[in-house]
Amino acid sequence: MRFRADEIESVLCANVNFDGEFEISTDTRTIKKGDLYLPLKGANFDGEEFCGKALEAGAAGCFYTQEKPCVNAVKVDDTLTAYLKLANFARRKYNPKVIGVTGSSGKTTTKEMIYSVVSEKFKTHKTFSNHNNEIGFCQTVLSMPENTEVLIVEMGMRGLGEIELITKYAQPDIAIITNAGSAHIGRLGSLDNIARAKCEITSALKETLIAHDCERLRKFANFNEEKIFYSINDVEILEKRSGYSKFIYKDHEYELNVEGDYNIENSLSAIEAGYKLGMDYEEIKRGLLKYKPIEKRWECETVKGFNIINDSYNANPESMKASVSTFLELYPNPVVILGSMGELGENEQEFHRQVGRYLGNKFKHGLFVTVGDLARYIGEELEKYGLNVKHFNNNIETSRYILDNLNAGSTIFLKASRAMKFEQIIENLKEN
Repeated sequence: MRFRADEIESVLCANVNFDGEFEISTDTRTIKKGDLYLPLKGANFDGEEFCGKALEAGAAGCFYTQEKPCVNAVKVDDTLTAYLKLANFARRKYNPKVIGVTGSSGKTTTKEMIYSVVSEKFKTHKTFSNHNNEIGFCQTVLSMPENTEVLIVEMGMRGLGEIELITKYAQPDIAIITNAGSAHIGRLGSLDNIARAKCEITSALKETLIAHDCERLRKFANFNEEKIFYSINDVEILEKRSGYSKFIYKDHEYELNVEGDYNIENSLSAIEAGYKLGMDYEEIKRGLLKYKPIEKRWECETVKGFNIINDSYNANPESMKASVSTFLELYPNPVVILGSMGELGENEQEFHRQVGRYLGNKFKHGLFVTVGDLARYIGEELEKYGLNVKHFNNNIETSRYILDNLNAGSTIFLKASRAMKFEQIIENLKEN
């Protein structure tokens, strides 16, 4: 997306003493000739140190806060704020319908489901992968084609105020909160604070809130316009099997080419968003059926004769309970490999034990393998229910156990926080 010099001057209230149209780049490794370089700052880096490199690569000029790096330089107080203001200008200039998506878990899946539905009728643009912080928001907006009709923005957070900041500049027409669980409780301190943080998405919301029906979200969703709450309790499930779900929601039948009650629940917000945008039933049904999971979210492959389902992009207690339950319900002779979950605060041991108690109460079959110091507590609880549990310290030990002890044809489910790098298990199996 290109900005005229006078637009930059107006949006940022800055002196721009040169003419032209420019794209904005924040990365000297990918900057193109004629771009304006906008240097971002972090705890361990200062992009302004690379202004010279940007100019050598062909940048037409730079933004700066300290020392003027070149003739075509635009002085701003803060480069991230400048980036956000430019993104907001583009959002208002091209004026797509904006759908904001947040939640403790399922937000990327839900974003992808909404995209699958909405793109049946509208020219739609979305957040790439899980680039869901304020920088990712700017990148999403500024990579948006000018004819975009619907913009889907995923919003993540690690503390209070972060979703409010993105929402201020995104100005969503529709906001979706998938849930408010225990992810990041170590940073936020309580489930109430997590719900408050998620509900910040309503701070600049224009039209409709679509949210998971739970007490905390109802309590903290401070929004006076339309509110729609949904849950799996609103659904009649007609069929569940590996790679397929069929259900009735509000007297209409829908299908998904994925399994799991939690996926059905996530799809309800996509259905509601479709109707709010004026789509008809057939369009929504067709779009939902086209949804496919993205990388490391229920990703299936066969390695050395083992059928592996990799759902290890991320994990928190709620998502682990839901996904493992789905796996155990649908697959015979299951092998569940569970890794430690991060950012659960001072009660992290108890959160892991809760997962073990939940699964132990609900299921009496399957082999469970736990990996990592915290996952050990899941296994300890499972053993109390008489379940078969093995524990290993790392991915190499786990891979060796699979190769030496499991039969080809076994179906293996991987679930852990991203930091556990469970993709290494798959790579180890491939390399034998």
